Amino acid sequence: MRAQYHKPSKMEKTIINPWQWQDARSYVQAVEVKHVEGTLYVSGQTAISDDGISSNADMETQLVLALKNLEKVIGDAGYEPQGIVRLNIYTTSTAELWPNFKIFQDWIAKHGIKQALTLLEVKSLFETLKVELEATVVK
Repeated sequence: MRAQYHKPSKMEKTIINPWQWQDARSYVQAVEVKHVEGTLYVSGQTAISDDGISSNADMETQLVLALKNLEKVIGDAGYEPQGIVRLNIYTTSTAELWPNFKIFQDWIAKHGIKQALTLLEVKSLFETLKVELEATVVK
């Protein structure tokens, strides 16, 4: 008897949204993923330069760099931002983050991301950092 090779089914993502109000906030209530080829757990990405220097810039500048660093780690691992299924945002100030939230929303829309999301205000982050993005990515 010969063993048969079965090609795995293509990854399936199902979005669960019992309501519609979250759409304006650029996230979904839940994401079910089946037939995953791989899962990438990304450490919190922040506004740290390529040489390891923490930014002391304003929230807008830090958010842009944190998104850039998140995208770089995901890409270097052979994944795509569209595969983000869970994203946690940690910030030292939601008051500073809100005026810049459109930057985040535009990045989410640009990549067609539908992710479960948690946003937490924390007392502090490493050194001078104001925002940190932690992701789970599938393909």
